[in-house]
Amino acid sequence: MAKTNPFQYIQQVRSEVSKVVWPTRREVLLTTGMVVALAALTALFFSLVDLVIRFGLTNALSAFG
Repeated sequence: MAKTNPFQYIQQVRSEVSKVVWPTRREVLLTTGMVVALAALTALFFSLVDLVIRFGLTNALSAFG
């Protein structure tokens, strides 16, 4: 594998970084909002599932105990 000197390396890095398509501020805010909303929905879902399981187990154990 051929070695490149630091100057060539920096040139190559700058060239590759210039090809990157960066998201707009609106896209970042929109996707961040979607992530926060879906995380909240997931937390709510698992909280409800936990509540149902706890209720069922409590009733089942109190019936047999």
